[in-house]
Amino acid sequence: MGAKPLILSIENIFRTAIAQNRAVAVWRLPQTQEVQVCVSLQDNLHNSQPQLEQSSFGFLFCPFQESGEHQNNFIKADVHFNAATEVLSYATDAPATALKDFQEAHSSPGIGKAEWHTPSTFSDQKQQTEAGFVTAVERAIETIAAGAMEKVVLSRNAREQLTPSFSPLAAFEAIEQAYPRALVSLVSVPGTGTWMGASPEILVSINQEQVFHTVALAGTQPAVANVADAIWRQKEIEEQGMVERYILSCFKKLRLRDYTEVGPRTIVAGNLMHLRTDFKVDLKEVDFPTLGTDMLALLHPTSAVCGLPKEPALQFILAHEGYDRSYYSGYLGPVGSDTGTHLFVNLRCMEILQHDVMLYAGAGITGDSNPQKEWQETQHKMQTMRQILSNFK
Repeated sequence: MGAKPLILSIENIFRTAIAQNRAVAVWRLPQTQEVQVCVSLQDNLHNSQPQLEQSSFGFLFCPFQESGEHQNNFIKADVHFNAATEVLSYATDAPATALKDFQEAHSSPGIGKAEWHTPSTFSDQKQQTEAGFVTAVERAIETIAAGAMEKVVLSRNAREQLTPSFSPLAAFEAIEQAYPRALVSLVSVPGTGTWMGASPEILVSINQEQVFHTVALAGTQPAVANVADAIWRQKEIEEQGMVERYILSCFKKLRLRDYTEVGPRTIVAGNLMHLRTDFKVDLKEVDFPTLGTDMLALLHPTSAVCGLPKEPALQFILAHEGYDRSYYSGYLGPVGSDTGTHLFVNLRCMEILQHDVMLYAGAGITGDSNPQKEWQETQHKMQTMRQILSNFK
């Protein structure tokens, strides 16, 4: 990339991308200070199963289940801005005409009426009622008791109205300040729509030292002042253990034996606590050049957002959840960057529509689940985004 320093704002670039009908992603990795933005000037944003090791620099935004309606989006970094260094750079292979148009438009931001992209097809989904969710959980417990599956993750949606003062970039800034340990993101893609959130869950990460990293993250309860005082029920410990065992089964399929495992330990994510186990592989010592791509294909959707075994759990979700997850519990993050590839599960998120937003949250159901407590867990998880929206009342 040829870089030229300019004092700019993320808002300037974001607004220009929307006005030019281009895909744009804004993000900040956990425990870093660098907010970055990239804009794709490509006409085709869609790709099949991502090949991480061969990928050019950009941002992946992929659904829970790939389909004709919900496709894998790759926002290639034809335009990239690092707010920490105030350096704007352009990919050497960026389309020349589109780049010239973008550069001209970006000197006069605010063109166009839209403030963010909205989905081209959005069914007017009903909000899931408490009774409907509880019934689905009860059916799941019965199915687990019958031996058809061990665990299933059931989710729900909820609609909240936007106020006229809402700004996606101001909301991003509020999330970024509130959740330093999460991947914080704002993604806006023509036809696909606009999503933002703060995800604590690493799916696949390969850093600049060539260390592969994934986590087993499960079990949820409200955060306490002292993490050492956290008390976990058998249900949550077993739920987290299932996710651990699934990751280990993926390693076994790939005949990978050299890895480190640390955990489970309690971690705090905003107003919630989870159990987390970290798995790492040093690719400088293990000859496995496609581990990132291979593990991504095996892991997604993980048992933390789908269930175990994967296929019966997925079929149960499709039959009983009662709505389309779309990009909720898919995955997203930068790939091929200077700091490596860092994909996270799309959790603690909201979909921004024209006049309102859809919130999404799920809960892991096992044989020991209590339907009312699972509903309460989704309420706690939705508070992450509700607190952000409360800034615009």
